[in-house]
Amino acid sequence: MIRHYLKLFSTQVHVCLLLIALCLFVFSSCKSKTHVHTESDVYYTCSMDPQVIENKPGKCPICKMDLTPVKKSNGAKKDEIQLSEQQIQLGNIQTDTIRTGTIGDQLVLTASLNFNQDKTTSVSARVGGRIERLYYRNIGDQVSKGAALYDLYSEELNNAKQEYVLAVERKRTFATETAIDFDQLLQSAKNKLLLWGMSEAQINELAKTKKPTPITTFYSTASGTITTLDIREGDYVMDGGTIVKLADLSGLWAEAQLYTSQLAVIDVNGSATVQFPDMDGLSINGKIEFVNPEINPDTRINLIRVAIPNNGNRLKPGMPAYVVLKSKQHSSLSLPIDAVIRDGKGATVWIRTGTHSFKSKMVETGLESGDRIEIKSGLNAGDIVVISGAYLLHSEYVFKKGADPMAGHNH
Repeated sequence: MIRHYLKLFSTQVHVCLLLIALCLFVFSSCKSKTHVHTESDVYYTCSMDPQVIENKPGKCPICKMDLTPVKKSNGAKKDEIQLSEQQIQLGNIQTDTIRTGTIGDQLVLTASLNFNQDKTTSVSARVGGRIERLYYRNIGDQVSKGAALYDLYSEELNNAKQEYVLAVERKRTFATETAIDFDQLLQSAKNKLLLWGMSEAQINELAKTKKPTPITTFYSTASGTITTLDIREGDYVMDGGTIVKLADLSGLWAEAQLYTSQLAVIDVNGSATVQFPDMDGLSINGKIEFVNPEINPDTRINLIRVAIPNNGNRLKPGMPAYVVLKSKQHSSLSLPIDAVIRDGKGATVWIRTGTHSFKSKMVETGLESGDRIEIKSGLNAGDIVVISGAYLLHSEYVFKKGADPMAGHNH
């Protein structure tokens, strides 16, 4: 009987131990679940210094402003950025719904004036020697054709002068006494002087005086404004070395840059108007003379040149200008230019995907007219686009995500 009770008591002890273990397991599970549920789903940040992130209320250690609570979004996408209402207000983030409208009529490009390379001339030395004197010493000086440009001491040229004088004297002395053709010898010596840059008048004077001077004056073969002067008095110039570069300023180039997407809407063989806002609204009609056949792969920018007359030389190279190209009006999606962020990788805009969420999208831009730009692809009518504060969103994304939003786009 005693053995029976001991066995019964042992069984009850085992049951009690099992119940205690079960209770401890349930209590541990409940405690773990309670811990998960009590974990905060809100963090605190500063609207002025978003790098400050705290798990409890307080003040910003940088600007001392009250931290703003921001609710964590478990469903936030990696390519989106979340902002608080206060951040949106302080950043002046404004949006608008993109719609189809009319854009076109004209394309305005920023430009600058440059020398017309078709009207530039290089004056080079015909023979090597030392520059004894320069008659023009400053860039911008106006040189007339036939004006004295520089004096040169050249041993080779002096020897050629002596040969020519000797040929003149021999012809005069022995022409009637020998069968030698002194005319041919004289012409050969003269041709050498002409080839080395002496003028007919200089050669005739040499034949008359028979006294060759060691210094020879050379004259400009063209007229224009000096744009390059890399030589100084006392320098030695080689045969073919450049003395000066001259530009005829009676005609200039207005050089402007445009995106490759804009080429389709302009007539590359048409006319253009060049405007000068700094000169009382001066406007000059010109013609497109050159469109660069090579596109810069990094910027996707092309170069066009418009040739314009420069009456009275009022215009100077380097002056800013606007090139206005006529184009046809057409219907298309368009946005304010400030809504589009452009760099060497392409163009992007920010669209609103939720009340406080935004996403970057790559777009293809087209014609620019006034303060608006055409969106050829990447957006649909009805998309809500950020039209103010796009650059702030871009910077905020880079700061928070540590990456450029354009890096994830397929270019």
